Amino acid sequence: MASELHNSRSYSTLSASVAGPLATARWCAGRGWPVHPLSPGRKTPAGNCEDCRSPGHDHRGCVCPAAGRWCHGFHAATLDFARIEQWWGAHPGFGVGVACGPAGLLVVDIDAHERQLPGRDRLLPGIGISDGIDLTGLVSGFHTIAVLAALRGVPSPADDETTLRVRTPSGGLHVWYRAHTGHRWQCSTGSGGRALAWQVDIRAHGGYIVAPGTVTDAGVYEAVGSAREPAPLPDWLARELERTGHLPPAHEPAPRPVPPRARQAVLAAGGGRAAGGRLLGALLAEVAACAAVAEGAAFSEKLNRAAYTAGGLVAGGQLAADEAERLLREAAEHARPGQERRCEAIIRSGLSAGRTRPLIPGGRA
Repeated sequence: MASELHNSRSYSTLSASVAGPLATARWCAGRGWPVHPLSPGRKTPAGNCEDCRSPGHDHRGCVCPAAGRWCHGFHAATLDFARIEQWWGAHPGFGVGVACGPAGLLVVDIDAHERQLPGRDRLLPGIGISDGIDLTGLVSGFHTIAVLAALRGVPSPADDETTLRVRTPSGGLHVWYRAHTGHRWQCSTGSGGRALAWQVDIRAHGGYIVAPGTVTDAGVYEAVGSAREPAPLPDWLARELERTGHLPPAHEPAPRPVPPRARQAVLAAGGGRAAGGRLLGALLAEVAACAAVAEGAAFSEKLNRAAYTAGGLVAGGQLAADEAERLLREAAEHARPGQERRCEAIIRSGLSAGRTRPLIPGGRA
């Protein structure tokens, strides 16, 4: 605990010279931001295992997270400190990525690349710029986001000293905000169909951001200014993001709530002794609650934790094996219908690992 507290304090400057990747990952996870490894010296996720590179394989059917392995980039992001110690302890050269959606973050990625100016209709999508306006000197995302902010009568996010801002090695800027609760903001790129402004990207659900303090071959992602925490997303910016299509289409199905009947079933966790039943029931409730979130709910990690606990209860004589499997399947099928193969693999792996550590709540294993 003292060591972890020391790392948290020493890393308060978000300086790569003060703390390494492991401390960076701990610092992020301590703020509720799931982290995943980046390849040494790069800003891209660490490579998957050979199985993960097979044609037709994707994160939905992957058993790597349940086995404690990273894979599929931000889909493997975790808040598990033991796993963080395992990954970055064994691979100190890894960088740190943060899964924006599960972290509740929206990051405005302002680029400063030297590129040819696009057509006027692509500088600020949805906002006309007449031919009479002189665009001389407009060469980067810093300029387009400043123009958009000026049109709305507010300061540019690049100048927002109330929130965490991170200078990138290429001269760009990441402006971190806490996303509005209940809004599933989508990623975009400045040159794509969904865009806020030219050379301004949005990192949110379905994307990740490089953690401050990460070192790449190109340089350091270094915090600027005094703010070290993300501020709430400004209302004016939220309106602009909604205007430019950064929310899911209205026709997309809403998340499925957990029916009271299913909730009561998993909380009961029948078959186990009282203390064991309550322990497993709480974990099963977390699994079932993933039904309310299509992705980014750490479903695999929660199911694996429940299966591991169930395995320990079985080994400790607190729960029948067939009852444990039934309860796990019911919770998993409710949360992720149609993904039986994936769920079975996670359940088998978790139960097997848990059986090596008998669990007797209130007693000794």
